Amino acid sequence: MSNKKTLTPSTASAATADFDLGGSSSSSEPLIANAATYAIDAWGDGFFAISDAGTVVVRPDRSPSREVDLLEIVEGLRDRGYGSPVLLHFGDVLDTVLRDLRAAFDKAIEENGYQGAYQGVFPVKVNQQRCVVEDVGRIGAGLGFGLEVGSKPELLAVLALTVDQPDRLIVCNGFKEDRYIEFAMLAAKLGRTIVPVLENLKELELVLQHAERIGVRPKIGIRVNLNTRGAGRWATSSGVKAKFGLSLAEVLKAVDILRDRGMLDCLELLHCHMGSQMQDIRLVMAGVAELARIYTELHRLGAGVRYIDVGGGLGVDYDGSQTNFAFSRNYSLEEYASTVVYRIQSICDDRGVPHPTIVTESGRAMVAQQSILIFDVMGSNRFEPHDIPGDLEQLRGHGDEQPARPLIDLFEAWQRISPENLLECWHDAQSARAEALNLFSLGYMSLEHRAEVERIFWTLALRARELSVGLDPLPEELAELDDLLTDVYFCNLSVFQSLPDCWAIDQVFPMMPIHRLDEMPTRRGTLADLTCDSDGKVDQFIDREDVRRWLPLHDLVPDRPYLLGAFLVGAYQETLGDLHNLFGDTHAAHVRVDDAGRWWIEEIIEGDTVREVLAYMQYDSAALTRAIRGECERSVHRGKMTARESREMVQAYENGLSGYTYLEGDSD
Repeated sequence: MSNKKTLTPSTASAATADFDLGGSSSSSEPLIANAATYAIDAWGDGFFAISDAGTVVVRPDRSPSREVDLLEIVEGLRDRGYGSPVLLHFGDVLDTVLRDLRAAFDKAIEENGYQGAYQGVFPVKVNQQRCVVEDVGRIGAGLGFGLEVGSKPELLAVLALTVDQPDRLIVCNGFKEDRYIEFAMLAAKLGRTIVPVLENLKELELVLQHAERIGVRPKIGIRVNLNTRGAGRWATSSGVKAKFGLSLAEVLKAVDILRDRGMLDCLELLHCHMGSQMQDIRLVMAGVAELARIYTELHRLGAGVRYIDVGGGLGVDYDGSQTNFAFSRNYSLEEYASTVVYRIQSICDDRGVPHPTIVTESGRAMVAQQSILIFDVMGSNRFEPHDIPGDLEQLRGHGDEQPARPLIDLFEAWQRISPENLLECWHDAQSARAEALNLFSLGYMSLEHRAEVERIFWTLALRARELSVGLDPLPEELAELDDLLTDVYFCNLSVFQSLPDCWAIDQVFPMMPIHRLDEMPTRRGTLADLTCDSDGKVDQFIDREDVRRWLPLHDLVPDRPYLLGAFLVGAYQETLGDLHNLFGDTHAAHVRVDDAGRWWIEEIIEGDTVREVLAYMQYDSAALTRAIRGECERSVHRGKMTARESREMVQAYENGLSGYTYLEGDSD
């Protein structure tokens, strides 16, 4: 990204910077440059790459011999009548990720001579979609993986999905009322391996009451609040002030209660929450060490502990930088597994305690990579240079009105701007524009002159950005021009529904075009969604060093779709959505890939219709249709429309109720 086009104020085609690497006409250079621009080789982890045709391909097992083209899949869905936005699930990617997790812990156990076992569990809250949970269950069954639930509805769903699987570990977290614990004890009666994790002492009393009534000897877990805190966005979710878990004093009280009941052997699992998206391996080390110390003490007190559940926290490298950054992690999967195994083993060995079964709840790392949101761009607002008058006389408005002083100062700054006085002219332009806006608000400047101020200012800004290329050091005021001069690309999606973390917690996901990558992007843009809310936008993007305020994009071509993808969105986004402006769930397609790289659609979950989202808000679609039909009949009676027009109006209304909540093309 070292070379940029030189701006010629009179030519619109040179309005923005180019992102090519410059110099050569080789057809492969755009592919290589775009791979670097979007960092796909880093965050993609071998699952995603750019093809020779300039499209993004998915490699379910990281093998180039088994890859599928995202653009081909989207076009295939359109042929089936399903347009974008659409969420693509790749169960084969999920399969590889889960096997990687299993292999990392198996390797760490073997290398360290660890005498215990490993069991991963998938927290259903991370992605509650039935097809995803079923995929995790199917794949995880052969890997010894269990499931974690955090509510009564999740427990009821998981119990039905794990029929005849008594060895499947089910960990029950979250606040638990009477019925929740009753269902857990009934599951134990069926022979399930189910462990309710105590979040407070009241839950212990409920467990003991239902266990006695139903006639089971329960497996019990305790979540303890560690002193060790996490980092980044979720740092406050851990530590002594965490939402869930018992203090050490409460843990000892629970031990006393169980001992008095003769049930201390039922305390089998020790659990903690270190924090989500743990970016620093040193914090993982500290948290695991503290938990292991508590484990050995519980063993000394006579508890029957045999599981140590380190919770979630295994990070996802969203930007591919492998750094101690909120959207990355400074460790590999293998280092994480080795750290957890070694820390637990060394502390248990010091105290002569048998090695426990290690449980992880790494939901984010399990399912993030298998989902991609594809959406189309509908149009854009662009910054373009304008033709600037050649002299002051041409700045006059109607009649003989003289240009105001700020407009003259701005025009003179435009005439003087050069590499030698660049910063000075930019400062003059900023000051002149501010004065002009103030004059207009007081009624001392015409609309024509106000518009001329805007034309000159933004054209000068474009020129200043071009002249600033290569400055070292680059003044801070000029560095801000990249953010100031970004286009806005309007996209067929709702951020609140499909990418809620972008809006709520400033989460950064990898985003890029899924085609035209054999061309260099020549625009810098932010993304705006369909909602009428000013927060319905994405203006933070991955950057290998920090967060970038714009995304490299291509010029839009009339009558040619432009498709973007948001990657690594499989964790949390699908069930946190909000029906802002009544935009509902998108279509979701579950894609499978055979060994030869041929894809097929295993299942399509159709997105919400207008009728469905209205029903969520207690609107009766039949009553709405009756109201429109009645109004049409009255219009026919008054002679304002014909009977045919009335019928067409009602039919169009009913079709609208049955349609997709997002913008629909002719093929949808």
